[in-house]
Amino acid sequence: MAKNKKWFQKAVRDKPPYTLGGWNKKQSTSTRRRLALASRPKNWTLKHRRLSAARALQALANVTKDKRTGELAGRDASYFYELVKE
Repeated sequence: MAKNKKWFQKAVRDKPPYTLGGWNKKQSTSTRRRLALASRPKNWTLKHRRLSAARALQALANVTKDKRTGELAGRDASYFYELVKE
């Protein structure tokens, strides 16, 4: 486990921004996605902001031990990846 935690911390540290803007599994879907997108720098293009949010959410889904958090973060990541594809 320690190895995974170190890997995740290094990946997050190397690629700012470092947070998902208050994303929480107890929030509604629209609120979670709005906060994740709003946490990305405003001077980035919308496509870049969506891709960055998707990657951060996917990273969260991959490392969390909480099943519900993993499911929701994965769904939100898929949502942003689909928007990027369009």
